[in-house]
Formats: sequence, C-alpha cells, structure tokens
Amino acid sequence: MSHERPLASDGAPADDWLERMLVADGGARRDAYIADDGFTARVMTALPAPLTPPAWRRPVVVALWSVAAAGIAVAMPGAVVDVAREAYRLLAAQPVSLSGMAGAAAAMFGLTTAAAFWSLHRV
Repeated sequence: MSHERPLASDGAPADDWLERMLVADGGARRDAYIADDGFTARVMTALPAPLTPPAWRRPVVVALWSVAAAGIAVAMPGAVVDVAREAYRLLAAQPVSLSGMAGAAAAMFGLTTAAAFWSLHRV
C-alpha cells in the first residue's frame, strides 16, 4: 500500500490547495507590475555602501567571549553545588501531597495554554 499522493500536471501534489491558491494569486499580481523607468535601479545605486567592521573586531569579540566562557566554567562548579544544596534544603522542608502536585500541574498547564493562545493570537 503506497502512501504517495498523486501529482498534478505541474508536479505539485494534486490535493495541495495552498499551492494552488498561491500560484493563482501570483498570476493575478504578476500583471499588476508598475513600470518605474529605472527608478528602483537608480535608488539602489545611490545608496551608500554597507559599513564593514574593522578587521580586528572579530578576533577581539572571540577573545572576550572565550574569557567570559572560561570564567563561567571556573565559577560554575561551586555555584552549581551551592544552588543544588539550597534547592534541596528548600524543597525538602515542604510537604509533598498528591493534591499539591496536581495543583502545580494544573497551574503549569493553564499558564502554558494561556501563553500559547497569546502568542498565536492574530492582532
């Protein structure tokens, strides 16, 4: 049993409605071109050249990030142990119950759902 979709005459899947709509819209807009008598080309040639960073900038930035990464790597073992110890001390003092875990899960689900709706909402 093959799961391949049949192809239309242009090579696109026959049931690809989005592709058909995009091609139709492109054909309708293609005729709406406005001749500008070379205005766009003149504007593009009149724009100033893009600024290029100095040659020394990249090695300096790499060196600074390397020093920062080395400093973080040296400081991390003690910081990680301290954070883990404090987190254990904080969490071990709290009673754990099924209703408390369910409430925390429900709150996380609600906040995640609200964030998803907010970020996917079209203005």
